[in-house]
Amino acid sequence: MGLQGICEMKNMLDLDLSRNKLVGQFPLCLTSLSGLRVLDLSSNQLTGNVPPALGNLESLKYLSLIDNNFEGIFSLGSLANLSELGVFKLGSKSKSLQVESESSWKPKFHLSVIELPSCNLVKVPHFLVYQKDLRRIDLSHNNVSGNFPSWLLANNTQLKVLFLQNNSFTSFQLPKSAHKLLILDVSANEFSHLLPENIGWILPHLRYMNISKNGFQGNMPSSLGNMERIQYLDISHNNFQGKLPRSFVMGCYSMVSLTLSHNNLSGEIFPESVNFTDISELSMDNNQFTGKIGKGLRSLRYLELLDISNNNLTGVIPSWIGELKSLVVVLVSNNSLEGEIPVSLFNRRFLQLLDLSANNLSGGIPPHVNSRYPVALFLQDNKLSGVVPDTLLTNVTVLDLRNNRLSGNIPEFTNNRNTHTLLLPGNNLTGSIPHQLCGLRNIQLLDLSNNRLNGSIPSCLSNTSFLLGKEEDIIYDYDYGRINQLDLAGGFQDPFKFLIVLDPFSMVYGPIIQLKIEFATKHRYDAYVGGVLVLLFGMDLSENELSGDIPVELGGLLEIQALNLSHNNLSGVIPDSFSGLKNVESLDLSFNKLQGRIPPRLADLSSLGVFNVSYNNLSGAIPLGRHFSTFDTQSFLGNPLLCGQPTDISCNGNTIQAPDNVARDEESTIDMVSFYWSFAAAYVTVLLGVLASLSFDSPWSRFWFYTVDAFIHKARNLLW
Repeated sequence: MGLQGICEMKNMLDLDLSRNKLVGQFPLCLTSLSGLRVLDLSSNQLTGNVPPALGNLESLKYLSLIDNNFEGIFSLGSLANLSELGVFKLGSKSKSLQVESESSWKPKFHLSVIELPSCNLVKVPHFLVYQKDLRRIDLSHNNVSGNFPSWLLANNTQLKVLFLQNNSFTSFQLPKSAHKLLILDVSANEFSHLLPENIGWILPHLRYMNISKNGFQGNMPSSLGNMERIQYLDISHNNFQGKLPRSFVMGCYSMVSLTLSHNNLSGEIFPESVNFTDISELSMDNNQFTGKIGKGLRSLRYLELLDISNNNLTGVIPSWIGELKSLVVVLVSNNSLEGEIPVSLFNRRFLQLLDLSANNLSGGIPPHVNSRYPVALFLQDNKLSGVVPDTLLTNVTVLDLRNNRLSGNIPEFTNNRNTHTLLLPGNNLTGSIPHQLCGLRNIQLLDLSNNRLNGSIPSCLSNTSFLLGKEEDIIYDYDYGRINQLDLAGGFQDPFKFLIVLDPFSMVYGPIIQLKIEFATKHRYDAYVGGVLVLLFGMDLSENELSGDIPVELGGLLEIQALNLSHNNLSGVIPDSFSGLKNVESLDLSFNKLQGRIPPRLADLSSLGVFNVSYNNLSGAIPLGRHFSTFDTQSFLGNPLLCGQPTDISCNGNTIQAPDNVARDEESTIDMVSFYWSFAAAYVTVLLGVLASLSFDSPWSRFWFYTVDAFIHKARNLLW
């Protein structure tokens, strides 16, 4: 049945067309269904204006137009006569909808839910002053400024949910008496003062509070410990300082997710037992915490995510961390931790992400990771030594061992079909590249640079597909509680998933951990995150001692975007097959012993942005066209037999003819060399003549020896 048929059903009471991919403008015929009590057109693709004629539907109790692409101006006053209206939701993804609310009208309705996100509001609608029974308010993603509207809490004693995030509020004020609010989100505003000291007494029933991405200063209020039921607290990206209040770590015993990241908090991390016995997620990264990893963490038996990276922690990673059997994510990078990696940490059954990078860890690497799930393992920038265990890749999808002190050969990894990122640069690895690496069928990033590898490049590397890995290889998840499905009667109903992703996903709440991997492209190391990462394919074998020809089979790596073979001893020619690298953006073959011509068809590579063949023995004409016209002389230095643009050497048929000014420069150089040789010969001749004349007995020679003897006698008298 089409919309026209629906509009002919004059006695219809409830109409729910949400999530139906409806397009076009609002169907005006719906405004003639005077008996409608429920109208839900949310989550479609409707455009144009919201009709004021909605005010004719006097029986409406529920009206939802949220999550569409409406634009233009809509006045809330057009709904003034809808005396039965209890739920009103309006918002636009287009960001072109302007909702206005005059102060001269008083509504007949009494709302329980008002949602006006992304409506370009510049102030809190005045008609809300008359509402006393609101349970849920959402004014997020607007342009409202000024003071936090504490009067909304004072007027609506049964209010449970208040969303004001992504506005421009500057002053956070609380009502004078305690309130039963359950969910509060004022993140991404412009607060820059102290958080009210009494917040825990005024809002003791909060289950969820997000005040992140503001400028709150000072210490965390000790009254937070009065929020005994709070389960989700995010105060990240503020300027909080000082130690965590003891009343807070002991009083908030219902805490499930705590995010303190990106502040100036200090002190030790839980040196004593804490009361967060049910906590699953703990993020304390990017602060100024010091000392050892505290024993208080041992009591967090349900902990799944631990992020204490980017602090000033010292000491060792305690072996008892293996007692936290539910660990899924462990991030302790960028500290000053030392000692060996505890084997118990590699034995966590649910482990999926382990980042111990940028510390002072030493010793060997545990042989394998005993997890039920694929693991991303980051151990780079430490002082790890010994060999790389040949069983390490058994269940590892990402392995980053850059810049350690590892030695020996690259192992013949076993059971490694799930690996899509292998980074081993900056070590002391020797020997040849094992053919077993060709078994990395799903590899996307392979970096073996800056080692001492020798031998030839295995041609079977072309067997690696360099195609996008399967989704299950790069996305890991675990269950938690759905914050936006909160049962207002008290309690969480449904689970939702925290995502640890290589590809960003949109979630309303919960942490999204995006893996960041550094890979050298276009002459620099860049960090690739999330969706960009899963689209990157690259191979770096530079700064080794590889020799022999470049395998022509590498031209079959159709998906590769960055290929670096520079600073080796490769010889032979640049394979013509490289013209098949249709997606390559960076190709570096510099500092080798390549000879012959540059294949002309390389000029057809439309994606090529960086090309370097400097310091080889290449000859002939540089190809013309496309991106080759943008490469400067730096790309071709050290190849004296190359001709054409951008060099100053012109090509004349099959010969190379230097311009006149180059010939003159060479002539000048030859003249100067002849002058230096002539001068040296004359100097030697004169010296030999003097010595020869002194060997004969003559008045001149006797005078010379007398003068020298007198000089020595006088000098001796002066010294004595």
